[in-house]
Amino acid sequence: MAIKVKFFASLREQQPDGLKEVDASGLSTINDVWEKATGTTLVPAAVLCSVNLEHRELHESVKDGDEVAFFPPVTGG
Repeated sequence: MAIKVKFFASLREQQPDGLKEVDASGLSTINDVWEKATGTTLVPAAVLCSVNLEHRELHESVKDGDEVAFFPPVTGG
């Protein structure tokens, strides 16, 4: 029962390895995943997110086995 969480660009610099796994129990939205993975309720302004490689909004639902990714508003190549 886990959700994979990935952080990219400047968000990755704030996380030890850029990839986490969080327990899916009690998590219903992408915002819940952010809170569990980062330990903070404040999502930086304009953060983009995806679930299973599809763009989603913070209020949308997640389920066990999903992969959630967070991106800052601008990333470089």
